[in-house]
Amino acid sequence: MLVLIAGLPGSGKSTLAQAIARQTEGAVIDKDRLRAALFAPPDIEYSAGQDDFCMELMLETAQYLLTRRPTRLVLLDGRTFSRAYQRRRVIEYAQAIGQDWRVLECVCAEATARKRIALDMALGSHPAGNRTEDLYASVRESWEPVPEPKIVIDTEQPLEACVARALKYLVGDLPPSPCGMRKLP
Repeated sequence: MLVLIAGLPGSGKSTLAQAIARQTEGAVIDKDRLRAALFAPPDIEYSAGQDDFCMELMLETAQYLLTRRPTRLVLLDGRTFSRAYQRRRVIEYAQAIGQDWRVLECVCAEATARKRIALDMALGSHPAGNRTEDLYASVRESWEPVPEPKIVIDTEQPLEACVARALKYLVGDLPPSPCGMRKLP
């Protein structure tokens, strides 16, 4: 199954993805780490074109992993999935390769997200050099709501509770959030 981890910068996507992968022996494919591995620092653009290029490689990697272990979870991280076309591309790809897909949307208070971003910047612990409070504000301003079936994970809650809620949804024991029932146009 392909799992899209959606949410604003600092909303806890990577932390949740890594925790789910550890618990399920799943695989996390992180756009920011992939970009850093592919491009030398002078060639990193943080552009939509480079993001989309990395996303295509992530999808091909997911397909490769799923052909070897079809029952594993492959979590797509490092992209906010703030645009409908980004989510649509993953869903179409999953359907084309005969895989289920799910959306987990991470949310938290703005103050929490900004605090997480500031801490990562101070520690230099995040691979994306453009992950700043300005990026948070920009993505938040242009955010396109996620109408696909999804579960919303409040990452203000303890990580164990977030993982448990996500896993209940991924195995079908928890229905999607009510606002996530509309279909893409």
